[in-house]
Amino acid sequence: MTESVSDSAQGVLSLALLLKQSEQRIRLRLQPALDEAGLTLEHWWIMSVLHERPGIGMSPLAEAAAVPSATLTRHMDKLVERGMIVRRIDPGDKRRVVAALSPTGEALADRLRHEERQIEAAIAAGLGEQRFRALSRELALLPHALG
Repeated sequence: MTESVSDSAQGVLSLALLLKQSEQRIRLRLQPALDEAGLTLEHWWIMSVLHERPGIGMSPLAEAAAVPSATLTRHMDKLVERGMIVRRIDPGDKRRVVAALSPTGEALADRLRHEERQIEAAIAAGLGEQRFRALSRELALLPHALG
């Protein structure tokens, strides 16, 4: 017996599990580009945030990249070592460290973002553009709804 998409969406799977399954499918599509760049998905999440928000501090970076603070330093050290990220003392608060992408990191982030856009285009083609935009808006609200 085959199950339609709408039937499976009404099933008993939890939202957390559905999100994890979706993340896994996206990860599989993005993994070849990450492997080629020698990055993990967590590295990409960090770089993606820095691509959009250069000069961000470590705590907000950990939160925005959905990377545990306890492991952020290890990931950052690796990315700095590879020349992808630069860390600086915040000129406004000498006690704080901020980070940004290096020119090499910017170029790689542009290439990886292009890969992500292709994955998003495939999702939009499957859902329809209007439903994809609505899903993106709703997912952007989810962290705020959870506090």
